[in-house]
Amino acid sequence: MDGRWAFCAVAPGVGCEVVPRLPVKRLRQIVARMPFNSLIGIRLLSVHTDGVTIECKLKPEIMNGAGMLHGGVTATLADSAVGIAIMRHFNGERKITTVELKVNYFRPVISDRVTARARLRRIGNHLCVGQVDICDSDKNLAGIAIVTYMLL
Repeated sequence: MDGRWAFCAVAPGVGCEVVPRLPVKRLRQIVARMPFNSLIGIRLLSVHTDGVTIECKLKPEIMNGAGMLHGGVTATLADSAVGIAIMRHFNGERKITTVELKVNYFRPVISDRVTARARLRRIGNHLCVGQVDICDSDKNLAGIAIVTYMLL
């Protein structure tokens, strides 16, 4: 497979079907058109067979009082990365919503950008779970997150 196709996560032969994945160009357009993503500065950096990587350039509006990336922005990046990966997995055809988000912060982000690399770990019939590595521009691991989405 070349990464353009997704499989459902139930057992083989139990209603499985091959679903085309959202093309990268179309996914970039969707991400760029979301007003909240524009507000924060989120952009799709790369697509992987198991997820996506997004990035955000640091700017004064998203920093905390100590001059570091606000923790809420970090959580937003983790949430968005998994949501975008799920959107691609289901070809943009499923409605989803976050039901749980857990972030462990390891170090402050003070460099010029932050990336969030999401890996889809479980695609179920009702819930999807993604794991996210959050890194600063020097590729230092700044945190990890587990995000659970509900398929509506």
